[in-house]
Amino acid sequence: MGRKVTVAVCSINQWAMDFDGNCKRILKSIEIAKAKGAKYRLGPELEITGYGCNDHFHESDTCLHSFQVLAELLKSPVCEDIMCDVGMPVMHKNVRYNCRVIFLNKKILLIKPKVDMANHGIYRELRWFQGWGKPKIVEDYFLPRMIADITGQTTVPIGDGVLSTRDTCIGAETCESLWTANSPHIAMALDGVEIFTNGSGSHHELRKCHTVSDLVKSATMKCGGIYLYSNMRGCDGERVYYGVHSLIAVNGDVVVASEQFSLTEIEVLTATLDLEDVRSYRAQTSSTSLQASRSTPFPRVRVNFALSDPGDTSIPSVEPFAVKLHTPEEEIAMGPACWLWDYLRRSGQSGYFIALSGGIDSSATACIVASMCHLVCDSVKKGDEQVIQDVRRITGDSTYTPTDPRELASHLLVTCYMGTVNSSVETYTRAQNLAEQIGSYHEAITIDSVVNAAVGVFAKATGKAPRFRVEGGSSRENLALQNIQARSRMVLGYMFAQLSLWSVGKPGGLLVLGSANVDESLRGYLTKYDCSAADINPIGGISKTDLRSFIGYAMETFNLPALQGIMDAPPTAELEPLADGKIAQTDEVDMGMTYKELSTFGRLRKIAMCGPYSMFCKLVHQWKDNCTPSQVAEKVKHFFRMYSINRHKMTTLTPSYHAEAYSPDDNRFDLRQFLYNPRWTWQFRTIDDQVKKLEDQPTTPVTTQSLLEKDSAVFNHSKSSNKSKQAPSTVSKPPDEEVPSPRSPQRASRKRSAGGSALDGNSKRRRDSSDGLNTNSNNGNGHSHAAGESPLKRFGQWIKDKVSSP
Repeated sequence: MGRKVTVAVCSINQWAMDFDGNCKRILKSIEIAKAKGAKYRLGPELEITGYGCNDHFHESDTCLHSFQVLAELLKSPVCEDIMCDVGMPVMHKNVRYNCRVIFLNKKILLIKPKVDMANHGIYRELRWFQGWGKPKIVEDYFLPRMIADITGQTTVPIGDGVLSTRDTCIGAETCESLWTANSPHIAMALDGVEIFTNGSGSHHELRKCHTVSDLVKSATMKCGGIYLYSNMRGCDGERVYYGVHSLIAVNGDVVVASEQFSLTEIEVLTATLDLEDVRSYRAQTSSTSLQASRSTPFPRVRVNFALSDPGDTSIPSVEPFAVKLHTPEEEIAMGPACWLWDYLRRSGQSGYFIALSGGIDSSATACIVASMCHLVCDSVKKGDEQVIQDVRRITGDSTYTPTDPRELASHLLVTCYMGTVNSSVETYTRAQNLAEQIGSYHEAITIDSVVNAAVGVFAKATGKAPRFRVEGGSSRENLALQNIQARSRMVLGYMFAQLSLWSVGKPGGLLVLGSANVDESLRGYLTKYDCSAADINPIGGISKTDLRSFIGYAMETFNLPALQGIMDAPPTAELEPLADGKIAQTDEVDMGMTYKELSTFGRLRKIAMCGPYSMFCKLVHQWKDNCTPSQVAEKVKHFFRMYSINRHKMTTLTPSYHAEAYSPDDNRFDLRQFLYNPRWTWQFRTIDDQVKKLEDQPTTPVTTQSLLEKDSAVFNHSKSSNKSKQAPSTVSKPPDEEVPSPRSPQRASRKRSAGGSALDGNSKRRRDSSDGLNTNSNNGNGHSHAAGESPLKRFGQWIKDKVSSP
């Protein structure tokens, strides 16, 4: 009797609607799995079509081509003697389902529709698919003739069933089901399913990687069993990068996991595991056994096939290991870099163009391209034939084999510093030094002639020449003169992208990279159709705070000392005249808020789903040590005014790498109107009402001392009540129990002092009251206890009286 099974999971870099390429990669993964001894191969979600087909799923052609690919897989000798589990759309009774199709030796065993549909965040699965709504029911699915001719089957089971082989039981769930409160694997485990499979399409998001491994470990720790999780990899044509580990776990331990970020198109992982470990693990828990004895069964599809071999006791089982989790800085370095490589090699273009300003954002974009070059050289060194073919095709050199990231960057990256009379020598020098250290082909130009020409056209047409504010101009003139500089850079950027390679006798064109971060997009602190307008943007979903951390990481990892000066410099757009040759304009002053505050606003708006009033209610407590309620209210109002005024810019935002859960991407992630009433009259009035209530309240902080005083009052009252039964009470209320008036002079303590906290007065009182419970300590209300009258002493006396009373 066999007891050890060898199973395989795959990370495959598929491309939406590329049926030829997708079919070849699936076949290759099955071939690798078989070569490693696997008897069961699990692929990612919708791997035949690619996950990101979106409204192409509405087209009948997509289902047709999916079955055509399935026919090729069924006919291929590569797929013999191994159970294959692939993902594709299937139409059943005129309802479209996201399905797993499991087949073996030219026979379809089961079509398992997805039960729980992902319809939050970037996901819109209910737009294209319906979840299977009939628990533990299977029906007959009538196969298309092209499939029936191969399998010899007319119908096959479709629905919520499981597979019973000669040695174990296998159940499938898909992606979202792992995240739900009542995951299908729970009921399946109670019905004796020992191997759970999950073909997934989970995208990368900063600080998210641990989630999948934690969920899988939790599932198998609670239920016992073997869990196979196979995730898509790479950019399949959208804003997301599928970058979550594929892994295998057993009884709460991960035993094998894929790389999170890699240029390798196909990665197949196998593990040999002992089924008896699962059985022993489950049987030792009586409560689980009791629940299992009461469970209702799933329909079982019997399969005359075994995943194990007789006499397999000599085969070693794999041991648990720790999944490597990257830091956010490493994630930024690798995730967007892999996304850029996929986009470049599939777009047919020859490289990237960046308008390098010498600031953090454009420098971070350039560093991500540098990281891409490092990853390419590493893959070439490992002998990855697909990467070698791609880099030779992109560079137009059939013999080129890159080994040095700086030298590769000279082929793939063109940077250009576009200065004006308002630009400083410092930013020019920083851009020049960084380009040299990265290895890009760099140009430094001035664009004053273009800007002056545009202003001159306007002046000639209207008879009026706009001026900057420092020259006596109005705010409208000042803003227009800044915008024309920014937009001129965008126009020239595209011209350089189209003709730079032509100018040096090389074929092809360049993709323009944008450099607006998620915080500035949220606030609208960018010029519409400036350098934020590009082909794609690798940092558009990353916060300014995280970018600064990444710059520090890149400086050390890629040996780019020029980044130190960029980190030390204050962020500035350099669109207004310099003051004595020095920068007179900084981003945070322009925005009226810090980047840290902006990140907080963004997370509360999107992740916590806060409107203006809810955001105020949260921040009035979070920021109480630095801001009064009125100050918090003004900050929240200012953010929402700026956000609503500039929301229209999100409709033209460059497609960006999705990295943050609070991205304002208007495409399908953050769906909101773009025409607002920026006065938010009802919402702001509600905030003002709450501010008035808060500022009219007493300011005495709740401390240990004040709580003890309250308790002592209760004890005194209780004692006097007992005595009142014997004699009239003569006890008067002690002075330390008086309640301060709302008009108390202590209100002044909430005012901000120079260089101090807005709550310095209350902070001092808290420190005083925490010095101890001596009888002379200051309480929260400005009164002092008389000697020997501490609350604890009165409490002790009350206890003594109660004990001694008859």
